Amino acid sequence: MSSAQALHEPPHDCALCPRLHDFIAGWRGREPGWHNGPVPVFAPDAGDEEVRLLIVGLAPGLRGANRTGRPFTGDYAGDLLYDTLLRFGFASGRYAARPDDGLALVDTAIINAVRCVPPENKPVGAEINTCRTHFFTPALQRFANLQAVVTLGVIAHQSTVRALGGRVAAHPFSHGGRQDVAGLTLFSSYHCSRYNTNTGRLTEAMFAEVFAAVRDFLANSE
Repeated sequence: MSSAQALHEPPHDCALCPRLHDFIAGWRGREPGWHNGPVPVFAPDAGDEEVRLLIVGLAPGLRGANRTGRPFTGDYAGDLLYDTLLRFGFASGRYAARPDDGLALVDTAIINAVRCVPPENKPVGAEINTCRTHFFTPALQRFANLQAVVTLGVIAHQSTVRALGGRVAAHPFSHGGRQDVAGLTLFSSYHCSRYNTNTGRLTEAMFAEVFAAVRDFLANSE
């Protein structure tokens, strides 16, 4: 990670959100081998200037990214997300649910709206706002050639709209939605969580349709 990229990353013991800080501290004592800290942006090896697509999730999963230190790595949401990215050419290699599996992103970066794992996977408004102000909004400036954003779930969508200076009421979330905000095209999807797929709110086909639309959009933007 370059020094410029590091400016947009929270310190490993970030204490801006006391509830999240204390929750992670408890898990450090229980699982000292886990990452147990803010999860950094996952970007392609080729550099930030190659990123044309940004994927925004909600927050790290306790036994997923909070454990492994890479977004969407180690839980079901990652299985579905990375399989889909590989299918549409937004990743290469092989996903094996660990950060050293050799999987690489292609023209794509992944970030969470909230960098630290929240209790019960539910960040509160103050935590969402704090992380957006200090880390999410500045991180968007890393990607000079960004064209498209996929927001996974309502909170990720709303935080992205706000980070881009838009009004949430003017850009509501809907699965399969497509909207232009501040010169970027936002594609929204239900989050790829096991709960959403188990309940039928999101199917693999529905998820694939979102990324097919993104692939077509980027192909037509070249």
